[in-house]
Order: sequence, then C-alpha cells, then structure tokens
Amino acid sequence: MEETTLEYQSVRMVDITEAHAGQRLDNFLIRELSGLPRSRVYRIIRKGEVRVNKKRAKPTQKLHINDVVRIPPLQLAPKTDQPQASVGLLRRLQEAILLEDEHIILINKPAGLVVHGGSGFDLGLIEAFRQLRPNVDNIELAHRLDKETSGLLILTKTRPALQAIHHLFASGGLDKRYLTLVQGCWRGNERQINTQLQKTEGKRAKMQVAEGGKESRSIFSARQVFADKSLLEVKLLTGRMHQIRTQLEHIGMPVLGDDRYGDFALNRTFKKMTGLKRLFLHAYHLDFTLEFIDRRYQLDIPLADDLQKVVDQL
Repeated sequence: MEETTLEYQSVRMVDITEAHAGQRLDNFLIRELSGLPRSRVYRIIRKGEVRVNKKRAKPTQKLHINDVVRIPPLQLAPKTDQPQASVGLLRRLQEAILLEDEHIILINKPAGLVVHGGSGFDLGLIEAFRQLRPNVDNIELAHRLDKETSGLLILTKTRPALQAIHHLFASGGLDKRYLTLVQGCWRGNERQINTQLQKTEGKRAKMQVAEGGKESRSIFSARQVFADKSLLEVKLLTGRMHQIRTQLEHIGMPVLGDDRYGDFALNRTFKKMTGLKRLFLHAYHLDFTLEFIDRRYQLDIPLADDLQKVVDQL
C-alpha cells in the first residue's frame, strides 16, 4: 500500500483581511486547512485549540478585519487537488507587478480576475500569486478589488506590513482613488457623498442605501464631462463593499457597464457603442506610508487600455 506523506504545520497566527471578513470561522478553516477532515476542524475548534483574538470561539463566529486566528500545530495531507495556475496566468501576474520590496507588492490587477478563490472560482489572484512566489510564506491580500475592476492592488509579504495597512485603512491614512465613467453630466466640482450602506439578504447579495447601515463616505470630482457622460475621480474615505457603485446608483448616475447596480438598457447601448465588456472602474492612485520602516509608497497608473479606448471615443 502506498504511504501518504503528511505535511507538518507549526502554530500559525493568521490576520483576517478584507478578503475573508464576514466568513464563519468553520468555513474559513475548512478552506484554509484543506488537507484536514471536516470532523477534525470542528474538534480543534471545540477543544479551544483554535483561538480568535486569544479567545475561544464557536464554529459560527463571524470573522472581522484585523481579527487574529490562532491555528494549532497540525499534520495535513498534501494538497493534491489544489488547482494549478496556468503558465499564461503566472506570466500575466509577473508582468502586472509594479513595485516589490521585502514587505509590499503592488500589482496592476487585470479586469476579469477574482482576487481570491471561492463562490464558484477555484483559483483567484492570491492563490495564483502564492504559486508564483512559492518561497514567500506570508503573501496576503491587504484589501480587495471586484472581479471586473482593474488597477492598483496591495499584497503584503510580512505580518507587520499587513497590520500596518489595515490600520491605515481604518484610520484614513491611506489615500486610495478610482476613475469611473458614469451616465449623466456632473454638476459643480468636488462633492462628498455620505450614505449608510447595508448588505441585502439572498444568494446574490448586493449593497443598498438603508438607515442603520454602515457609514460610507466618498469624495467625487469631475475629470471630464461629455455630452451625457462624466469621467469622475473618486477618493474613498471608507471602504465598504461596492461603495462607489452603490453611491452613484443612489444619486442617479450609475457606473457604465455595471451589470449589478447599473441601468440594463443604458449598458446594452453603451456596449454596442464602445465595445466595452465590463464596468468602467479603475483603481489608479495609492499613497501611504509604512511608519515602522519609514517608507512612503506613492503610485499613479493610467487607465487600462480598454477604458482609455472608450474615453478616446467620447
């Protein structure tokens, strides 16, 4: 009989990022420990070997950004069924790297690529990137971009960097800006929009403006105004799910190409006119400082080619 070689894993302290916030503890561990039987996952939770912020936790406990999950020493079966990234995807990710040092990787994320696996996608950017850098132990997503959104994405290589960036997001110390094309003519100049956003129930959950939701603040300003469309710059003051898309829908200026919050008829006409097959949203600017190494990261990138083509047509 062929023997199975077990992989020994020492104690790990896992920082919960935006990518995993909102997940139940049991679901997070089942995916994180894919070589471990489900019964064993529930046993280590029940026995208190798994801790969340140094405390015992129930399997149903929801995880939040900046939570720290302690995973005990384990022996795992090798992950033989883990999807492998194609050579083409690994090449695209390597070419997408804009800056890399001992703490940070800044990527120009292509549109059409999910940032992490799950919800019908076996392999995401982070799983593929770990295959691209197999000798780096702690590559994590510092935040998230939607599948069809392109632009600047931060990955971290060390726990201090991940914790520092989470603190910057929470305290407003990270300047993150987007460019988006909306339906309608923007009136005036800079405008701050404050709303309360809440997630709907159901399989295809979305955000909506609702009393009692989470405070969401963005600053919008016009870059270019066309006959019936506007290219806007957006500075996020908070980082809620689909914040930009929801707020623009709320004021009657939906993001063009947005199949969830946009206008179906407008999108169909827009696609025929421009050929754009996704929503017009691009993360173009980042500016932040990691104080523990006294290093500033400041980067601006142009619109993705497919989006620039649309602007040129207009």
